[in-house]
Amino acid sequence: MASLSSSPRPETRARLSLGLAIAAGLGHSALALNGAPLAAASLAVQPSAQDSGEEQEAAPPAAASPPAPVVAPVPEPEPVPDSLDELIPEAALADPESWAAGGVANPAAVAESLDPLAAAPDPAFEAAFAGLEGTPDSASLPEGEAALADLAIPEPQPLPPDPELEALATIAAPTLAAAPELAETRVSSTLVLALPADPEAFPEKDEFVGRFRDLSTLRELDDGEEATPQVAARARADEELLGDILRTYGYYDGEVVRQLSGGRRAGEAAGEEEAEAASREPSVRFDILPGPRYRFGRIDLGEIPALPEPDASRLIEAFGIKTGDPLYADRIVERELELRVALGESGYPFAKVDEPQLLIDHAREEGDLTLAARPGGKYVFGEVVSNDPRFLSGKHLARIARFDAGDTFQQSFETDLRRAILATGLVSSVTVIPRETRAPTPDQPGEVALDVAMERAPLRTIAGAIGYGTEDGFKLEGRWEHRNLFPPEGALRLRGIVGTREVLGSIGVRRNNFLGRDQVLTVDLFASDITTQAVDSRGGGVRATFEKISNILFQKEVSWQIGGEVIYTDERNRNIRTAPGFEVPRQAYLIGGLFGSITLDESDDLLDPSEGWRATLFLAPEVSHQGGAESFYLRAQGDASYYQSLGDLVLAGRVRAATIQGAGIDVIAPSRRLYGGGGASVRGYGFQGVGPRDTLGNPTGGASLVEFSAEARIPTPLFGGAIEVVPFIDAGSVSRGSTPTFGDIRWGAGIGIRYKTTFGPIRVDVAAPLNPTEFDSPVVVYVSLGQAF
Repeated sequence: MASLSSSPRPETRARLSLGLAIAAGLGHSALALNGAPLAAASLAVQPSAQDSGEEQEAAPPAAASPPAPVVAPVPEPEPVPDSLDELIPEAALADPESWAAGGVANPAAVAESLDPLAAAPDPAFEAAFAGLEGTPDSASLPEGEAALADLAIPEPQPLPPDPELEALATIAAPTLAAAPELAETRVSSTLVLALPADPEAFPEKDEFVGRFRDLSTLRELDDGEEATPQVAARARADEELLGDILRTYGYYDGEVVRQLSGGRRAGEAAGEEEAEAASREPSVRFDILPGPRYRFGRIDLGEIPALPEPDASRLIEAFGIKTGDPLYADRIVERELELRVALGESGYPFAKVDEPQLLIDHAREEGDLTLAARPGGKYVFGEVVSNDPRFLSGKHLARIARFDAGDTFQQSFETDLRRAILATGLVSSVTVIPRETRAPTPDQPGEVALDVAMERAPLRTIAGAIGYGTEDGFKLEGRWEHRNLFPPEGALRLRGIVGTREVLGSIGVRRNNFLGRDQVLTVDLFASDITTQAVDSRGGGVRATFEKISNILFQKEVSWQIGGEVIYTDERNRNIRTAPGFEVPRQAYLIGGLFGSITLDESDDLLDPSEGWRATLFLAPEVSHQGGAESFYLRAQGDASYYQSLGDLVLAGRVRAATIQGAGIDVIAPSRRLYGGGGASVRGYGFQGVGPRDTLGNPTGGASLVEFSAEARIPTPLFGGAIEVVPFIDAGSVSRGSTPTFGDIRWGAGIGIRYKTTFGPIRVDVAAPLNPTEFDSPVVVYVSLGQAF
């Protein structure tokens, strides 16, 4: 009995062990509560090994122990069906509607069976837990169990307040603006842009769409021929592109929402039905939400504001961007270039401008622009220095420059000098570099010399041509030239022609840039035998001309020409048709005269004008000695043309009037009379084919002339737009008297082709006379360089 008093009874130990088991494993206690069998099994506790021997003998008799609980048999679980069909009763298959209408026979029983806690209590379970009231004292527990009992979770204490979190909590939630209404713009059959419908919300909409069309990788998608993954990849690239373009126009908070629908995988064939195939074509839509448009904030132009006036104000105005202007990236590039040009045009040849830097501030919705400029001092022009003075001296180069020493430096004048040297045709390359010869001071600008480095081009030219024309017949021409035989720019030319209607030999000297820019002095000595439709002449002479001319590089608003000539000619009107025994006699003429012309040119191109007008007035007083008699007369002619473009279409018109005053037609040499017809006159008629005729039908020429021409130059897509189609109509009249009449006006019409090249259009015209005479051909073809007028 003493041993029993020193240790707990087996029954007490069993109860304590059960309590710890339930406390330590509550997950399993739920299973024990669901049925009596598990609880009964848990209470079948036997004495431990420590209670063997005397302790077992001292134990109370079995009759005094509580009765052992009865263990109920565990029912066998129902088998799990192998398929869903086994769960469906035969009644449901035979008559589904009646089976469903019958419902559950006892719904209450089903509901009760679903609540495990509502089941009747198990006496054995209650007996097992009858002694576990309250919580045992940890002092009476074994050492391990007492340690577990001391593990108490402390009550959580509140955290100290965090000022940053409290400040964050006081920030008001942002107000979300309503999304703008979008309107779709179809870029291609598979690509749609949805942009704000309100023009004020996105003023750059049209420019935005145009730029995207040019750069999009999806625009050329061929109606679903691309696989969907490829379309998706292109769509991602276009999404980035749209974001970049938005930022280009100053929308730095803009959003682009991409939607991809339809399409088929690579290698997948399209459906047979057209509707089904159409529904599977890939389609991409981008919703464009521009957001607020940013503006320029602070503008920093480096050292420019510190320049003296008026240079500082002029340069700031040339840059043009001010605080508050819409922030367009393209405008930064454009105005940076304008600033560089303005610096060069204001006397700062050594100015430096760094790359622009733009700092975006999203809080202010502004961009601060920094364009560090260092002007580097102001200068004037000094001397021009040539690296090859025996070829083209610095003095000659300074003569053709558009500036004088002491003028404020301008970059455009430096560039112009380089172009003028190239235009001489004597050099293959040229560089012009400004060099400081005097540093600027606070009182006066510095000075720069222009160092010109040239490489000589081949100076001798041999050229030839061979051809046949309905007006000229067979023709062979050769030419030799040395372009700088008499420096500077003194050329010697030899020319010869042998043909059916013309034989010519000439020698000429030409001095370019004579006494000034684009001024040419020419002296020609020639001999010729020329036969045209109206004139048969043999003779020779000398002709000198001093002129200020326009050329392809430098088209001038005003150009002029003055000169004189002395000619000896033996000629007559050509006898195309003669009466038996009749021949027009030849007559010798000695002709001397002066001539001059002036041209006003407000057109936009020398060889292919499309806008503007030009007019020329020509006057030539002459004296003619023939057969001991002298005649004085004045030859005068005026030409005017006008050009108007209507989009790509160009309408052009021309009028010409000429007269010979002071002498009758019979005393004027046939080669000095007025004739009409030809590619530069009334098309549809041969050269000199319009005008008075003698009784046999030979052209005699006249003393007055009037012509009109009109044409439409229509572009085509052929050869990349290089081909124009030109319908035209011409009219003209030549009269024997010095006052023009319209009693015998001739009309011609046709169509032409213009092939545009870098040096001007090549012209081919086919024309027919509308009111021909018996002496005119039914069709005439003209080929030349440049427009007809």
